[in-house]
Amino acid sequence: MFENLQERLEGAFKTLKGQGKITEINVAETIKEIRRALVDADVNYKIAKEFTDRVKEKALGQNVLTAVSPGQLITKIMSDELTELMGGTAADFNVKGTPAVILIAGLQGSGKTTFTHKLALFLKTQKFKRPLMVACDVYRPAAIDQLMVLGEKINIPVYADKESTSPLAIALKGIEEAKANGNDVVIIDTAGRLAVDEDMMNEISLLKEKTSPTEILFVVDSMTGQDAVNTAKAFNDRLNFDGVVLTKLDGDTRGGAALTITYTVGKPIKFVSLGEKAEALDVFHPDRMAQRILGMGDIVSFVEKAQAQYDEKKAREIESKIRKNQFNFNDFLYQLNQIKKMGNMKDLLGMIPGMGKAVKDVDINNDSFKKIEAIIYSMTPKERENPDLLDGKRRARLAKGSGNSIQEVNAFIKQFDEMKKMMKSVQKMSDSGRSLKGIMGK
Repeated sequence: MFENLQERLEGAFKTLKGQGKITEINVAETIKEIRRALVDADVNYKIAKEFTDRVKEKALGQNVLTAVSPGQLITKIMSDELTELMGGTAADFNVKGTPAVILIAGLQGSGKTTFTHKLALFLKTQKFKRPLMVACDVYRPAAIDQLMVLGEKINIPVYADKESTSPLAIALKGIEEAKANGNDVVIIDTAGRLAVDEDMMNEISLLKEKTSPTEILFVVDSMTGQDAVNTAKAFNDRLNFDGVVLTKLDGDTRGGAALTITYTVGKPIKFVSLGEKAEALDVFHPDRMAQRILGMGDIVSFVEKAQAQYDEKKAREIESKIRKNQFNFNDFLYQLNQIKKMGNMKDLLGMIPGMGKAVKDVDINNDSFKKIEAIIYSMTPKERENPDLLDGKRRARLAKGSGNSIQEVNAFIKQFDEMKKMMKSVQKMSDSGRSLKGIMGK
């Protein structure tokens, strides 16, 4: 995400490294490079100039403390200004009503249907709602079937009427269905077009008028850059939507849409989508995104993703097993699945301060786990429970069954044994710390 912009900004900051203070001369070159980086990221030149002028004004208006280098100061100012440019704070999301109605709008191919099911799962797990998705795209072939398949995967109902050609009639019946079945949120997936046209605008305007949505979300493919901003403005002039959703942020995006859409349209980005998985949806936090753009990581979001997968009861069970040196392959497989649910591995590592640059050129994806999973799934239940059973003969069978070499199987088991020792050692240190604290407390 924003890798090119991140590199360009890092290059711009190098001008100030080793400088004792900020001056008109040394900051000018840095500001020029920042402006070029923003324009290259598909930010409108006028916006890029206004932004860098503000950064320059603030930089020259401050005295650098002894403990803060000019480069650090510029980074801090950039972080603050990027945060403001993208909206300042996370926006509220209104799901009040009986039921609350959320209308999804956007161009064809922007990812509306995929976002609809992600939002439904988000509301179910984060807000503890009972959503109903309504399939109102009667034009795109298989659009209704796609939403129904996605709904089945996440166990959330979908209202559809394949016989009807009226999106409004389907939407109104869907709302009635929700009332009858106790669904407290209705998410209406509407049709997109290849370009903004009058028929589409009339249809979505009528849906807005008749369904009285509590939220209208405009879905934008972030890979379309500045065009996405212009399209959003055209939709907002007609719909006056409540917020923006940026999809495909994990793709080859330059970042211009994320940086300037709020500034241009005057509406906040409410969600960002990174990947195809149903769980790959995040609330948009401008300050966290600014930090990630500047290569500072996003440890808060990383912790939140980890907490979302945290099962306290299961964690206590595993802790007890580690104490007794009983941690086995079933426990390892469980933890592996929890990590995979958190999202794309490379993106997750990029949230850890200092790791983004380190993994930039490394090919990391969830498929990296497949070899390990194949080895574990080739084990018998007894072998998974008792790693010590894996002698040479059994390892040869695992290699054959998992499609790996005997060397790869041996390497994995060795890594597993070393991990167990390390976990046991960390647990002992933790126990010692608690004991010492108890003694000192007395």
